[in-house]
Amino acid sequence: MNLPVRVRREAELDLTEAFQWYEERREGLGAEFLLCVEAALEIISRQPAIHPIVHRQVRRALIRRFPYGIFYVTDNDRVTVIAVMHAMRNPTRWKDRA
Repeated sequence: MNLPVRVRREAELDLTEAFQWYEERREGLGAEFLLCVEAALEIISRQPAIHPIVHRQVRRALIRRFPYGIFYVTDNDRVTVIAVMHAMRNPTRWKDRA
């Protein structure tokens, strides 16, 4: 059973920022980044408990090919993405969203 995935506004802004950064580096790279994010979200939807808990109830899924993590929480009926951030970014930024 797939759980619906809700992406918070802050996480959407994270995605937009990363997309733009990659597109500035090479045209089409931002689209490749988003495809990898979509693939990770599909896995999260199908198996939300597969990724490790990194803080309280927040889990992190790493994105293939890109040094980003998707930080999310689950409840009985959905997954909520709270952040999509570079792996080297200060963790207090996403912890404040938890």
